[in-house]
Amino acid sequence: MATSGTYVTEVPLKGNAEKHYKRWRNENHVFPDAIGHHIQNVTIHDGEWDSHGAIKTWNYTCDGKPEVFKERREIDDEKKTVTFRGLEGHVMEQLKVYDVIFEFIPKSEDGCVCKITMIWEKHNDDFPEPSNYMKFVKSMAADMDDHVLKA
Repeated sequence: MATSGTYVTEVPLKGNAEKHYKRWRNENHVFPDAIGHHIQNVTIHDGEWDSHGAIKTWNYTCDGKPEVFKERREIDDEKKTVTFRGLEGHVMEQLKVYDVIFEFIPKSEDGCVCKITMIWEKHNDDFPEPSNYMKFVKSMAADMDDHVLKA
């Protein structure tokens, strides 16, 4: 059986959790303008930008290399979570399971935390653990902080 695991980290953010959640839930189309060094393009294939079950393709740069990721969106408004469930793309060549959950947790009137949980399972043990992808999504969340405040 191939190795699997879960990574969890928290990114402190300025501003309220609702505003951050809204950006990640509804407004992925602004990511290329906001954090173009990470995300170059987001295309919707099925559903709407803000719909549960929507399928999107992301063009991004990880470790200096251009990559593509196709995901199905899962939304939980009560818990303020957005889950990206991996379907295709570079990361899916190494992993058979790749789910990234962004949860926005209020901490104060002017601050919150983005709790990021990455659940993964490799196709086989020839591939490295996906710690570089966790570093990437953590950096994305941190870099979106300033953009959310300006919106």
